[in-house]
Amino acid sequence: MCGKVLQKVSALFGCLHYKERGDYGGNMELTETLRFDIDAVSQRLMEELYSLLAALPMLLLALLVIWVGWALGGWLSRRALLERVAQRNPFMRELTRTSVRWAVLLVAVLVALEIMNATALVGAVLGTAGVLGVALGFAFKDTLENYLAGLLMSLRQPFAPRDHVVIDGNEGIVVALTSRATILMTLDGNHLRLPNALVFRSVTLNYTRNPSRRFQFDVGIGVSEDLLAAQKLGADCIRGLDGVLSDPPPRAYIVGLGDSSVQVRFQGWVDQRSHDFGLLKSEAIRQVKGVLEAAGMDLPEPIYRVQMIESAPVSPAAQAQPAKTAPRSVPDTVDTRATADLGPQIEADQQARTEPDLLDPAAPRE
Repeated sequence: MCGKVLQKVSALFGCLHYKERGDYGGNMELTETLRFDIDAVSQRLMEELYSLLAALPMLLLALLVIWVGWALGGWLSRRALLERVAQRNPFMRELTRTSVRWAVLLVAVLVALEIMNATALVGAVLGTAGVLGVALGFAFKDTLENYLAGLLMSLRQPFAPRDHVVIDGNEGIVVALTSRATILMTLDGNHLRLPNALVFRSVTLNYTRNPSRRFQFDVGIGVSEDLLAAQKLGADCIRGLDGVLSDPPPRAYIVGLGDSSVQVRFQGWVDQRSHDFGLLKSEAIRQVKGVLEAAGMDLPEPIYRVQMIESAPVSPAAQAQPAKTAPRSVPDTVDTRATADLGPQIEADQQARTEPDLLDPAAPRE
């Protein structure tokens, strides 16, 4: 190679030398050298063309393998077996289809590279993909975290649509679970979007999971009253209310002694599927108060004694005991059946959604 270069340089200087002397005989030698270079390049191009033509059948075979892999992946992703694997979860069904399709395509690409004897490219491609994946992972950390949390919750089904829940201090009715957020409707009728990552790692209180729910309230009874009789009157009154469960039975017990009264706590259980929790608790308070007053029980308000330091004697009227209220009849009960105030709003919102809901009421829950 070095000898050829030296010959070309010598011929060029020779041509210049002959030109100065008026002798152009060296042009023939330079022309022959240039013709030799063109012939060499043409020969090299023809060799490359012959190599390409020789590899063309293998290239076509590799492309055919990739096409077959793509078609086979699409065919497998539509099989009934995959439908049964994730038949209750549209998110998992689509994820399974995509994973199968791309897995088969990846195998086809590796086979094609092996046919082309280009497996050395696999390491470079995988290395580049790894670096790119790490960069994208840091850039879209929150998005990926919400996506994975939505995937896990779609498998676990921690709650169902229209469940009354409290998540991280946020109370509302479950509307839908998407791939990025959990949608609640607050008791005021407002929409609340909670990131799936927050929902996944937060404490969740579900009021609907167990239909039986206990209510309780305290009533102050005069210190001079028969407390056992007051407890029995209140418990029997709660037991007779429509919607109160007999098992567990209503209870009443003393929880504290105040300055002017004894605090008695009354408890009862309600079936939330048939009766409204808040309405029944309100009615129980009203009925117990009426029964105790009708029995002549003293329900004193807080009394504060103020002592005045002066020379004048304290009036005896200040020490008089409050008179008991006259017995009164208990008013009729009110309707405490369960109502669906937010039902039409939630149904309209669910029907207007274009993104699939990952919650399935019929799926097993954790």
